[in-house]
Formats: sequence, C-alpha cells, structure tokens
Amino acid sequence: MQPFDIDAILFDLDGTLIDSAPDLAGTANDMRAARGLPPMPYEALRRMVGSGARGMMGVAFEVVPGHEQFETLRDEFLARYQQRLLRETRVFDEVVSLIGGLNQRGLPWGIVTNKAERFGKPVIEGLDLHRHTEVHVFGDTTPHAKPHPEPLLEAARRLQVDPQRCVYVGDDLRDIQAGKAAGMRTLAAAWGYLGAAAPIEDWGADAIVHEPASILNWL
Repeated sequence: MQPFDIDAILFDLDGTLIDSAPDLAGTANDMRAARGLPPMPYEALRRMVGSGARGMMGVAFEVVPGHEQFETLRDEFLARYQQRLLRETRVFDEVVSLIGGLNQRGLPWGIVTNKAERFGKPVIEGLDLHRHTEVHVFGDTTPHAKPHPEPLLEAARRLQVDPQRCVYVGDDLRDIQAGKAAGMRTLAAAWGYLGAAAPIEDWGADAIVHEPASILNWL
C-alpha cells in the first residue's frame, strides 16, 4: 500500500493508544478488597482489559454473562471505575511521537472504541487526545459494538472517507475482525493487552506492529 492510498487512520483506545489497565485492574481489586479477598495478580487482570467489565469480572470473580451475580458485579465495577478513570491511566509513551508524526503528515485520525461514551469521553479529554483527533466513536454511538463493523463505518462516514482507504489499529482480535468486515486495512498492536483469544499471528491482520513508531514506517 502506498501512502496516497490512505485517507485516514483509526485506533482502538484501551491497550492501543492508552494504558488504562492500572485503573481497570485497580477497580477489580478494589471490589475484591471490599469483600475481604486478596488482590488478583496485575498481569492476570491486564491481559483481559480489552474485554472491559466482562473480562475483569471473569478474572476477579469467575463470573460470566448469564451468571446470577454478573449484572450486579458489572454494575458495581462500572460505578467504581467511573470514580477512578484517570488515576493511573496514561497515553503510551511512544504514542505521543506517533501522534506527532501523523499530525506532521496531515493524516486525519480518530478513535473507535467499545468503551461507552460516559467513560471514553472523559478519558480522551483528560489525556488531551481530543485536540488532535478528527472523530470519536464509542461503544454506544451506534447500535452495535466491535467486532461488528458499524462503529468503524460510522467513523468513516463522519470523516467522509472511503472505508477502503482507512486503516484500523487495535490490540484485540475483535478489532481486526471489525476492521476487515468494514473493508479497512488492519494493524494488530502487539504492545497491547491481546486478550485470551487466538495468538496475534492468527488474527489475519495486514501486519503486526510491535511498537507505535512502526506504524509510521508501515504507512
């Protein structure tokens, strides 16, 4: 792909642009502490951050959707998380340089995340990402969330670009599935959380990037 073939680049948020794992894992361990339980190892929680509250509750309490306690625990998790959105969450160090490089090239970019707007918007604004982005699509912006392609197609519509001339970057299998279903080129971010799905090599992305700076080289 030549540079002139790309009109915009879209990113997942958690695990791709920002490291939100300390606050998400911290919320799960806050809940365990409130119940007199010892903390879960950080790494066990970190890898499931891409699955949001569902992933956190699965690791911290071994409950999944359909379990009689799942909705109660999920709602408590979300309420607690909203109180500590930015306590430890940070933009990945190399992402700062990546953003600078994209801005220098004049390449429009945006964020498509499964994070609900009530969580995602304060994080994006609190980390000062909103000053650089052209579009934000949240998990509740459209009737569907990733891996459905609709959030990515909505971002392309708002940018007024052809989805086939977009690239989507994410650290979860669902990101790559959504990007491919939308007709976009896809990059798998190996520095992210990766989840518990198939190995990243099996996701079918156009390329695997091991550090944010590699994206500029790929472009």
